[in-house]
Amino acid sequence: MKLSLLLIDIQNDYFPNGQLELHDMVNAANKAKSLLHFFRMKKMQIIHIKHISVRPGSTFFLPDTEGVEINNLVKPGECEIVVEKNYPNSFRETALLDLLKMNEIEDVVICGAMSHMCIDATTRAAFDYGFNCYVAEDACATRNLQFKDKTINADEVHASFMAALSAPYAKVLQTNELIGLFS
Repeated sequence: MKLSLLLIDIQNDYFPNGQLELHDMVNAANKAKSLLHFFRMKKMQIIHIKHISVRPGSTFFLPDTEGVEINNLVKPGECEIVVEKNYPNSFRETALLDLLKMNEIEDVVICGAMSHMCIDATTRAAFDYGFNCYVAEDACATRNLQFKDKTINADEVHASFMAALSAPYAKVLQTNELIGLFS
């Protein structure tokens, strides 16, 4: 099995005191840190995905700010790859697909933020490119959303997107289940 870990947008602006704090981001990042530690011990491929906002009017992940930086909980190691992106889909206009193909990766473990945005878009794209996808649902975070006059609680947003991804796009599991699966 050729496996890669994709840590998506675990950046400072999503943490407390950031520009767009997510619900339970610290706990999700700590789970991602466990996956990162496991992949490092097993010497498997790790790719950090870093979003940089270039859209006019953007309020977070702005270039040259502390908020755009990858959080210290999952800080990239010296030899770990960082792919910069400008869209929710981590494959769009990046080298991600080429990196995975070059290393003959077949399976990807996906975690990070936001569940309803970049996790969803990247998982669906990875599936469409033929990868076997695994989402570490407890290592993902999101936020409350507003639709018309209704606020949808972050837990409900997260559960809805994990449910939608779980068939056929990915196996959606807890971090400890994934570590057990790949040990």
